[in-house]
Amino acid sequence: MIAGLTWLLAFQVLGEVIVRLLDITVPGPVVGMLLLFVFLRVRRYGDDGSIVRAGSALLRHLQLFFVPAGVGIVVYLGMLRDHALPIAASLLGSWLIGLAVVGWTAVGLERLLGKPHDDLPGPAGEEAP
Repeated sequence: MIAGLTWLLAFQVLGEVIVRLLDITVPGPVVGMLLLFVFLRVRRYGDDGSIVRAGSALLRHLQLFFVPAGVGIVVYLGMLRDHALPIAASLLGSWLIGLAVVGWTAVGLERLLGKPHDDLPGPAGEEAP
């Protein structure tokens, strides 16, 4: 377990170092996770390895990672209440923009790959006209 946690922390630190050296705007832990993924795929790491056991142990207690976010919401509840309208508008707006971008991307890929969407089944499994 300690060896697995050491590997996980080492990849996080490596990600942080790479981000600082290259001055990129991606969080260090994300780069570390990507490096860990590549490492696990290249080495074909088994399910009984120390990294997998440590990751599984952390996932079993994942709910504990939400405690700091919950405390932050409670601490800033007054500020959130004062700015509820802009927060709600930005959440709804970003969701709508994301939905539109995914739709446009799907349509663009269908056109690019030459796969028309007319052959998709209609409601209740009926063929489209």
